[in-house]
Amino acid sequence: MAQPSVFRNRTFNFILIAGFLAIMGYSMFFMTTTWYVISELGSAKSLGIVLVAITVPRLIMMVFGGVLADRFKKTTIMFSTSLTQGILLLTIFLLNSTNNMSMLYLILFGILFGTFDAFSGPASASLIPKIVVKSQIQQANAFYQGASQIGIIAGPVLAGAVMEASDVTTGYLVATIVVLLSAVFMFPPFLKEGEVGDYVKQTPLKDLQEGFTYIKSSTFLMTGILVLITLNFFAFGAIQIGIPILVDIHGGSPINLSYIEVSLGVGMLISSGIIGSVKIKRRGKTSILGLIVTLAVAVGFSQVPNLYVLAGLAFFIGFFMTFVSIPFFSSTHEKTDGRIMGRVMSVIFLAMNGFDPIAYAGVTLFVSNGFDIQNIMLAFAITGLVIALIILWKGKSYRQDYSDIQ
Repeated sequence: MAQPSVFRNRTFNFILIAGFLAIMGYSMFFMTTTWYVISELGSAKSLGIVLVAITVPRLIMMVFGGVLADRFKKTTIMFSTSLTQGILLLTIFLLNSTNNMSMLYLILFGILFGTFDAFSGPASASLIPKIVVKSQIQQANAFYQGASQIGIIAGPVLAGAVMEASDVTTGYLVATIVVLLSAVFMFPPFLKEGEVGDYVKQTPLKDLQEGFTYIKSSTFLMTGILVLITLNFFAFGAIQIGIPILVDIHGGSPINLSYIEVSLGVGMLISSGIIGSVKIKRRGKTSILGLIVTLAVAVGFSQVPNLYVLAGLAFFIGFFMTFVSIPFFSSTHEKTDGRIMGRVMSVIFLAMNGFDPIAYAGVTLFVSNGFDIQNIMLAFAITGLVIALIILWKGKSYRQDYSDIQ
């Protein structure tokens, strides 16, 4: 029997559109703020401070976002987050349009924006099992991840086009509209989520402890999180920071940088569509093999001097990366107790996002000490490849994980 289409589910369609708009709005805010600091303040140090203000609180608060996702309705959290972020962006727009923006305001709004974004991720990720039937979880994850990739690509493109045609102030205004529009699609009365499951009343600290204990007791979750950390530290993080450096040393221009970044995103988008259409049964094995192939391509990526070949390899890196994360997400959604889903997904999100900045810092440190970027990226990729092969060898229970949905 053919698998029913998840697009027949009205609630999922609204969440898909809302998630796409929210992520696009976040990436627009990130891009516009980066350009504002560079063009108006002209300080690399200031840019670093602002980016830390946005990203670090987001990572720290992500685990607490999982606690909230288990206590309250996830659609309410997502709606409140987007509405609050829209109000913050509107305030930034008004301050900028009246020439009252300052570095202190930027840092403050960066901290607040990043903090609220930390609540949205775990809520949206743990919502999918509540709004789709079990047989549609893989399909729903694939299309939601695909929409996220489109948002990540479209946000900076739209922000750049708006600022090119007008100015930074207009860029903030458009980002405000996009984020508030995402709140409209997340308006709880439009959605059918269901009630919050049985919840044990206890302190937030006890909630966190329970979440970590649950994850530690699961070999499947521990192995999957190690897979994600390996992917995001040794492959994605190192490649993201290495791409602009490679473009520069190979005599490229900003257009070459765009080609490589877009190829990476397009690869992720296409593979998300494939995963949404094809049923993967051996999910654990698929996830590990996806990691191995991604790192193998990363080895070649580190050594190729031709920028057009690099763009082609970036496509395959993005393509195979998705086969690492989505099968793991789908199995996690099927196997995890719904009462604790938010806390589990928050730790998984932390594993996905928390190691990118560490990779950025590590690669930057090596480059600043005179190491060749190609050798650094090669060392990262080979180390990750060795870890992936060990996981394939040792991770029997994870490797044999499969879908029981026919």
